[in-house]
Amino acid sequence: MTENRAQSPLRVVLTDLNSTVVQAWRAAFADTPGVEIRQGSILDEQVDAWVSPGNSRGRMDGGVDAVIKRHLGAGIQLRVQRAIRDRFAGRLPVGSAVCVPSGAVNPAFLISAPTMEESAQNVSQTLNVALACAAAFQAIHRQNEEAPGSITSVALVGMGARTGRVPARVCANLMWTGHTLFNDHSFEDFDDLRSTIVAQLDDIERAPDTKPVRIAPPARVTSRR
Repeated sequence: MTENRAQSPLRVVLTDLNSTVVQAWRAAFADTPGVEIRQGSILDEQVDAWVSPGNSRGRMDGGVDAVIKRHLGAGIQLRVQRAIRDRFAGRLPVGSAVCVPSGAVNPAFLISAPTMEESAQNVSQTLNVALACAAAFQAIHRQNEEAPGSITSVALVGMGARTGRVPARVCANLMWTGHTLFNDHSFEDFDDLRSTIVAQLDDIERAPDTKPVRIAPPARVTSRR
């Protein structure tokens, strides 16, 4: 893992049709600069990338996934599943993400970051939202390393708050954790990201319900070169 010392600003838009999620975001991100919060559809956001909180197989058959597939066309699911097959042997673990060209002008990229292994799975008693949100931002790090400046803005919905049945306040606080980790650190791989989050959140499961939890970096930090 490397400390993120020189990072270009990223415009982050949090948007959801659920007013309860929006209110929870406003509380969790109250003192967080560079984050825009509004009630509405992700389809209306003019950004470089949308984040789709899907499932490990890349099946875009429900929730926001289905909405995005209807908007971008069936080819987007094929691109996501091809990336999962090529990079993760067909199953994308929670805490990992793929970034693929969308085939559209807006957005240019779609980031698939699963909050669940199977469709419509209840993840309300897990840390999956923090893992998925952090993985989505890690995918932005990796895309911008490959093509500098290709993603300067991103839109996300309330991850796991609909089909995953995660309470709005928990969703908002865990997403704050994932976003803050992005601003502080860049991981060498998704395994490192997952182990760091789980090690620090697994024994304080109740904390995200009351306040966001900031992930502290492991001792072995090296400067980006």
